[in-house]
Amino acid sequence: MLPDTPVEFSASTASSPAETLTDGRATQKYSPARRYVLLIVFCLSQALDAYNAAALFPAIPSLVKDLNFTEAESTWIISGFQLTFASFLLISGRISDVYNPKFAFIGGVFALGILCLGAGFVTDKIVFIVLRALIGIAGAMTIPSALALLVDVFPEPTEQARAIAVFVGCGGVANSLGLIIGAIFVQFASWSWVFWSIAIVSMPVAAICVFLIPKQEPRLNEAALGGRPRWKSLDILGVTILTIALVLFIFAVTSGGTSGWGSARVLAPLIISILMVAGFFYYETTIPEDCAAIPPRTWFLPNFLVLFFTALLPYFWWNVMFTISTTLWQNVWHWSALSVAIHLIPNGALAFAMSFTGSLSHIFNPKWNILFGEGLCIIATTLFAFADGPEKYWPFIFPALVLGSAGAMLTLTQTNIAMCRAGPATMAGTVGAIFNGSLQLGTALGISIVGSIEVSVEATHGGPTSYAGRAASFWFLLAFVGVEFLSMLVFYHISKEGTAITDIPGKPAAEVVTVIVEKGAKFTGAVEQPQFVVTPEGHVKINEVPVTVI
Repeated sequence: MLPDTPVEFSASTASSPAETLTDGRATQKYSPARRYVLLIVFCLSQALDAYNAAALFPAIPSLVKDLNFTEAESTWIISGFQLTFASFLLISGRISDVYNPKFAFIGGVFALGILCLGAGFVTDKIVFIVLRALIGIAGAMTIPSALALLVDVFPEPTEQARAIAVFVGCGGVANSLGLIIGAIFVQFASWSWVFWSIAIVSMPVAAICVFLIPKQEPRLNEAALGGRPRWKSLDILGVTILTIALVLFIFAVTSGGTSGWGSARVLAPLIISILMVAGFFYYETTIPEDCAAIPPRTWFLPNFLVLFFTALLPYFWWNVMFTISTTLWQNVWHWSALSVAIHLIPNGALAFAMSFTGSLSHIFNPKWNILFGEGLCIIATTLFAFADGPEKYWPFIFPALVLGSAGAMLTLTQTNIAMCRAGPATMAGTVGAIFNGSLQLGTALGISIVGSIEVSVEATHGGPTSYAGRAASFWFLLAFVGVEFLSMLVFYHISKEGTAITDIPGKPAAEVVTVIVEKGAKFTGAVEQPQFVVTPEGHVKINEVPVTVI
């Protein structure tokens, strides 16, 4: 059919499910080879960040011995990275939009390499934790910028969904394979090579990307910034408040098991952290919405809040399992680091296989996919709670690794897709940063809370060589997964999908756009308040009438 009648509408009242991530700019054209090389590069950055944490789990016993960490302090080996990573994801997404995603990506990857190179030579635990925190900031710079570049490289809806699923899945795969690689380094070299391997990969990648990624313009022009200097559009104060609050919270939780939950050492930072989190959310309401790290309206996007809490689960589950298993198997069962890695292969294999499940969202609604994944995690966690000896590997641990890893990865990919659909295109960077921040926050909180539970129970039930503390940790994890399952079942409403306020693809907000209506089409609703909808195939409809935006 030939187009016939041009009609003008205002884009500012549009409604769309945001099935495709666009930001109102004309996308660049790439050759197929360049597109897939860039996909590999972006996935590699995601994998490096996940590997950065996972590969250290087999190295924890060596690090504790070499750098003189106490049991409580050892939590910061992982949490020091995860906290800054999660917090600065919020501002790094804004940096990509306000300045340039290419420079943010390359700068983050290069800084990651330099800092990891230095971390491999450290002999002091304080310096080590500081470097881990800085590495978290560098890693945070790469994820939102990579995602912003990725959606430009793959603008077609179906390809874009697959590319995002692969991108996110690589993090889960690296989270699993990192254990194996880290164990090999610890067994045959030293923990330093975990960091040096990152430097060896990341610095050449940064150099290649200078030429591989084409020139990028800032996502926000001067008009969108409202005449403000670009740096004032970065919520530096808000992110600082949130970071300090999270650090204090983790400190309080990790101190509870050794200092007592009623001590001032625990209560003071715990109360201050809660007040600071409340202060952060209040502060976000007092500044212009386009400057906020987390715009207040984000929490009112359809299903967004329940998806945010769901995103806490995958890395929470994996890293709690990793922490308990690697220390138990090495320190109590006296397995070598390499043996630990070999026994964890089923986890990595299932994570890799399930990383390709993004297309399931076109067959079943993400809600049902997520619930199925969480159900698998419930079964797996129950099995782990009874795995109190080496003889329990095949009847309990092996099926738990298979089911749990499959469930966690399915939950990961489907939650990411659902969150992308929940938010409008103009908030794609913010939504992506919040999703990844939630993943990392789940790791930091999970390891800290479970570690405290384990220490508290072991103090009265047989000490660190007994399984009582670890079983209690798995029962807590089971309760957490159960709450997540019920929350998704009750609070995720399929009927609300696709009701986010957004823009017409290719057109900035509040701009009057001209559309061409196909010949013979008639509107059934009021054109003064048109309902713009973007179909999964990327077509635009107004009041159910297919149109072409010009």
